[in-house]
Amino acid sequence: MTSSHRPLPVADRWFERRAISDQLTLLWEPHVIELMRCNIWHVQGRNRDLVIDTGMGVASLVDAMSDLVDKPVMAVATHGHGDHVGGHHEFDEVLAHPAESADVAQPELKSLHIRDEWGQAGIDGLTKSGYVVDSEYFVTALPAGVTLESFIQQEAVVTREIDEGDVIDLGDRHFEVLHLPGHSPGSIGLWDPSSATLFSGDAIYDGPLLDELPGSDIAAYCTTMKRLLELPVNVVHGGHDASFGRDRLREIARRYLDKRA
Repeated sequence: MTSSHRPLPVADRWFERRAISDQLTLLWEPHVIELMRCNIWHVQGRNRDLVIDTGMGVASLVDAMSDLVDKPVMAVATHGHGDHVGGHHEFDEVLAHPAESADVAQPELKSLHIRDEWGQAGIDGLTKSGYVVDSEYFVTALPAGVTLESFIQQEAVVTREIDEGDVIDLGDRHFEVLHLPGHSPGSIGLWDPSSATLFSGDAIYDGPLLDELPGSDIAAYCTTMKRLLELPVNVVHGGHDASFGRDRLREIARRYLDKRA
């Protein structure tokens, strides 16, 4: 491990959020570097709420959402990478694909120091994929009471494994689980056919797609992209970056397939 660390400023507030609709709120961690800053989606339901991905786990997501929640909450992991599952340990109901359960239960990040976690080979791979990795840490500030030395992602308990065709029922909304491998073996999306809305995790988002990580599978990713081309979506809420519509989904998917043809 790196023996010395320069101090980071203290953040007044760790999470930011924006209401997308009466039932949907986007939360994010502005002090996490862009590459690792995942979208955290809170969906309100009649009988229970849904949280899709939970960020890095540097500060309490449950505390940040306390004024939004008045019923039981399920936390779904679209996949098991550390930027998406750091806060799952705070929830009593945790759902993940069987191929991702181990990574959700024991998240990968043991520190906030990029080189300690990824090494030069990992950094070089991300740079090759189109990301700028010029930070020493995954964060640019820290919440009060958290230090670089004390951070480690906490273990979670996966209470339900979900796979292709399973349904997540919120009472007034139902999401079908789509298995969308490629980025990782058990990557999933949540599909609401009534509104033609897809929560896609890292299967597709409007940024450089990563398909050469440990566990990635380019052939499976191509199959996923072909499937997404046929999905009659109105809106895609990805694991990173801004949401987009059907035309942009098809553009991203076709561009990926052309690249890997």
